[in-house]
Amino acid sequence: MNLAAATNENLANISNVLIYSSMAVYTLAFFAHIAEWVFGSRSKVGRTAAALTAEGGATAKTAPAVTVRSGSSTAVLDKPKIITRSAAGTRDVPDGPGAAGGTEKGDLYGRIAISLTVLAFLVEAGGVVARALSVQRAPWGNMYEFSITFSTVVVGVYLAFLAAKKNVRWAGLPLVTTVLLDLGIATTWLYTDSDQLVPALDSYWLWIHVSTAIFCGAVFYLGAVGTVLYLFRDGYEANLARGGKPGAFASSVLERLPSAASLDKFAYRVNAAVFPLWTFTIIAGAIWAGDAWGRYWGWDPKEVWSFITWVAYACYLHARATAGWKGRKAAYLALFAFGCWLWNYYGVNIFLSGKHSYAGV
Repeated sequence: MNLAAATNENLANISNVLIYSSMAVYTLAFFAHIAEWVFGSRSKVGRTAAALTAEGGATAKTAPAVTVRSGSSTAVLDKPKIITRSAAGTRDVPDGPGAAGGTEKGDLYGRIAISLTVLAFLVEAGGVVARALSVQRAPWGNMYEFSITFSTVVVGVYLAFLAAKKNVRWAGLPLVTTVLLDLGIATTWLYTDSDQLVPALDSYWLWIHVSTAIFCGAVFYLGAVGTVLYLFRDGYEANLARGGKPGAFASSVLERLPSAASLDKFAYRVNAAVFPLWTFTIIAGAIWAGDAWGRYWGWDPKEVWSFITWVAYACYLHARATAGWKGRKAAYLALFAFGCWLWNYYGVNIFLSGKHSYAGV
């Protein structure tokens, strides 16, 4: 074995160690997020937010600041911001107090969780870079490399939202859970030894087309999380509006989420923002196919499902602008679109054969 081959093998081993190390840190972050939600459930702020929600828009708009006593100190929580739902003619409710519920201990565990997530992100990113150096190419030539890069980008996008002071800390627990699942699948079933690409993939379009696909998938994922939580929160708010009594789960978890309007708006905005880039991804793939295979479109399963995903998201965005298709109907369509994206990644690569089958698992 020559020196270059030995160096590449060492880098591949370093990459594996870093990926497994990031999984360990993500696990610690997962438990810290759990602790944040647990201690936040004991907060009086959460119960106050639920009361404001139950009283409706008119009362919520005039509600005074809430005082929370903790030990010998007194903390004042400003009146929650009132946000109107996207669907006209429905209720106005305040955002919940967040996973920490306004408690000092809950907030402490939340900050620990974010710090651990940042550390895990840096370690995992180091693993992706080491993998790239070991093969001397873009680190997304197969499903294993795509998976570790995808989870890294997802966390990076989430942290970027936090750095921009956006209210997305509620996504921390589902995000870390999904990343652990993704890395577990990647390291257990999808792992592939470092190797060079087939000639058709040896192109600068690999950097352009696949990188944009990964970024789009990461943003679509965050939009899907927001959509799922919107459906839960919307049901909770509707139950309160009917005079119903929420169950234990709703009282301890759903009341601390942002309002349905905020979650709906977040999901719509991120999906709408990244949709043009997904359009570019498909166009870039067609151009690359023309260079590699001499045709821009050949009804390959990956091409077909990429287009189906594009159509699904286009229908969702159109539905948001169409009377009668706001709210839950549009949310179901958004989840269907993300389901198409997931099938395009896992299902097409594993169960269908075509030009893209060279990537393997």
